[in-house]
Amino acid sequence: MSDRTMPPVATAAPPARLEPDAISVAQDTLIGLADTAPTVSISFSLVLLISATAYGAPLILLITAIPMLIIANAYRRLNLWNANCGASFEWVGRAINPYLGYMTGWLMLAGTLFGTLTPVTAVGPSVLSVFNDSNPNATWPNIIIATVLVVVMTIISVVGIRMTARTQVIIGVIEYAILIVLAVWGLTWVLGHHAGTVHITSGWFSLHGVGGGGTLVGGFLIAVFMFTGWDGTLYVNEEVKHRRENPGRAAMLAVAIAAVLFILAQVGLQGVVSYNKLNNSSTSVLVLVGDTLTGHSWGGTVAGIALALSVIAATGVGIVLSARIAYGIASYRALPEVLANVSQRFRTPAVATIVAAVILLALGWIYLLTTSVQNAFGYVLDNTGILYATFYCITALAAIVYYRRRVLSNLSDAITLGLLPLASIVFLAWIAIKSILSAPAAQNYSLLGFVVVGLILLLIARFVWKSSFFETRRESWKPGANA
Repeated sequence: MSDRTMPPVATAAPPARLEPDAISVAQDTLIGLADTAPTVSISFSLVLLISATAYGAPLILLITAIPMLIIANAYRRLNLWNANCGASFEWVGRAINPYLGYMTGWLMLAGTLFGTLTPVTAVGPSVLSVFNDSNPNATWPNIIIATVLVVVMTIISVVGIRMTARTQVIIGVIEYAILIVLAVWGLTWVLGHHAGTVHITSGWFSLHGVGGGGTLVGGFLIAVFMFTGWDGTLYVNEEVKHRRENPGRAAMLAVAIAAVLFILAQVGLQGVVSYNKLNNSSTSVLVLVGDTLTGHSWGGTVAGIALALSVIAATGVGIVLSARIAYGIASYRALPEVLANVSQRFRTPAVATIVAAVILLALGWIYLLTTSVQNAFGYVLDNTGILYATFYCITALAAIVYYRRRVLSNLSDAITLGLLPLASIVFLAWIAIKSILSAPAAQNYSLLGFVVVGLILLLIARFVWKSSFFETRRESWKPGANA
């Protein structure tokens, strides 16, 4: 009898998974806020809101926050049922229909990926304005800055969600501190009746603005698109502590904080200088406001830093979220399986992260190098808000359908899980339809292009990759369930 021991039997290592319990609810909230990009939204929308609402934007923003909070609560309730990176892709697929779920997932991925193209192409002018560059729109400096940003944020994203969350905390604290100081300073400046300011009147807090010159439709169109992005808290849910409870809470916190920042900034900044001066600002309205408040260029530089930080944060988060959504869908072989691979070392969907970054860089280079396609790209980017509004509506509908037994069982759930989400769906659908009807034909063709591409991918996933997702059976809440 031999006394030699048999060599151990080799076993395959278990597949790597995303790192659980890696980030807190506060860090997750900042991820949602970064995707909303308050400073970027305010910089791009301040003048548009003044024009559309005749200085009546604060109330419009407050009203818009209400359906967003209701939709966020629907997301929270669905995440209590099933916490995974696919989020609406799986919720809609399991509650309503897998084919609708797939299209919802595609809209989420397309909206997040193409929405990130906006900060990628805006980062160059934002950074160059900090250094008072005389030509912030120069092509090659913009390309170099955008490329460096995407590469750096991709490395951070691959290294781990903890690094991403810490980066967002540092950026967020600085960015929001600058924005709040500017807004409060601007409000005191206007109340002090400095020369050139626009005085506050009751029209600022009415639905139709000063002299009744504002339009509800125009104001709501802009406000809805400003709020989009808070759902990013749900796409990292597998990595959040208490993954079922905290991501939904973070979504609602992100909406509430964004509402406070938007309203404070609009009230504080819209009257610092005249509408014509804001509209004619060649770099950024925030830079102009900063220069005006301080009387020196350093004020504009500080405002430019806040804008640049917001762009950087939005780019980093956009890469992270696009990768998580792709990972969640690819886990069902509904996208190429390689996108579902998780790095053993970093516990991140490294392949999906790199693919998202490469697509962003390619699109960014095409946009910045080829002025002849910039209008076409502009139409695509304008549609990202419609994509968000659409999958927000479908997800809220999934919550109503999944919890229908609760909706019919008592008054409280009938209101919170039935009537309020339904009213929010009607509101967002109205905004989306108004946007489509008022958009140029070319923009609507690009929107149709999103749908066609999604349908092609659906057919490939169903008949070529033979995804098991399309065999998903409908589920609904049953008495005794935790959600």
